[in-house]
Amino acid sequence: MNSTSNDSTLHQEQQRIDIFQLHRIAAPELLIVDRVITPIWYFIGIIGNILSAKIWLSQKMRQSNSSAIYLGAIAVVDLIFIFLHVWMELLQAYGIGSFNQPVLCEVFNVLFLCPQYLAPLLILGFTFERFIAICFPFLKENFCSVKKAFIAVNILTVISLLISLMQAYFWTYDELGDACEIKGYKNTFYTIWTWVSEMVIFVAVPLIVLVFNILVIREIKKINKFQASFGHDQIRGSNQTSTVTLLSVSFYLICTLLPATIVYAMQMSITMGNPGTKPADWSKDPTWSTYLIYYHIRRIVEEICLSNYACYVFIYCITSAYFRAEVHKLWCLRKAGKYLDCKQTSEENKVSSTNYCIVKGKSIDKTVPTDV
Repeated sequence: MNSTSNDSTLHQEQQRIDIFQLHRIAAPELLIVDRVITPIWYFIGIIGNILSAKIWLSQKMRQSNSSAIYLGAIAVVDLIFIFLHVWMELLQAYGIGSFNQPVLCEVFNVLFLCPQYLAPLLILGFTFERFIAICFPFLKENFCSVKKAFIAVNILTVISLLISLMQAYFWTYDELGDACEIKGYKNTFYTIWTWVSEMVIFVAVPLIVLVFNILVIREIKKINKFQASFGHDQIRGSNQTSTVTLLSVSFYLICTLLPATIVYAMQMSITMGNPGTKPADWSKDPTWSTYLIYYHIRRIVEEICLSNYACYVFIYCITSAYFRAEVHKLWCLRKAGKYLDCKQTSEENKVSSTNYCIVKGKSIDKTVPTDV
């Protein structure tokens, strides 16, 4: 969630303690986490999201698979967030005011929040689509088309941007303190807006996704049980595999989003100690000591949850045979000038049977997948 955007300034009794100074003085080990672990997420996320976007948004996938539109959009959104997060990381881990400038302060916070709002909404979009496809298959052609997926992605993007635009009103550049700050930290409207918007996006949306997932799983069990009673094979093939992929993405969102939401919500009830207390005495002050314990837990949870923007590529590789086949082809294409034997890729879940040949850097596909 957007808790990292609020980490640029911490307030207590109208006084500000810079997050980098808090790291440096009271939690130097968190600096190590920020400077070592976060770049690893960046590396994985940049490569993984580019690869995912290339595969899911390829021409043949765009023409035949509505779920791929959502997955490709999520890869693009996550990639944008990672590049924006670098700016936040410069401030948080190195004390560099990367967006501490007039106008840039407001623009950055709008752009930084938008992909964070959009990612859960996109997952909600394809989760609802999968719910329709499994539970109401007779409505699939009307609601689960590629054209409808494009329209849904555009609508969700506009909604996320409109919600994020409020940050331009809340944030401002403070010339005196040379910092990007919230206008009036105890502003009632800001508090109400933040709680309502974030509870909807980061609590209600994941819970709705969870409900849809449960309904889909129950329906699949019913179908399998019904088919088994008549001696038919259980649901298999591309539909089953794509459902597993989308369910995995949905559950991963829930597992990484809700913990970050919980620790963020707790900050309202756990306050810092007296700003006048010397850093050397913070561990002796009960209020400061409690806050620092909470802050350590929060930063570790947020660091783990940052993987939500980087690691979907592993889920795709594990659950989607088509994605693995495309990764393999892209890898083989890098071997320029070499002749490779034609290979028949047949996965156990039979999501697709792709017979392809790579000759002098050219790939020839004999099938066009209709599902993930």
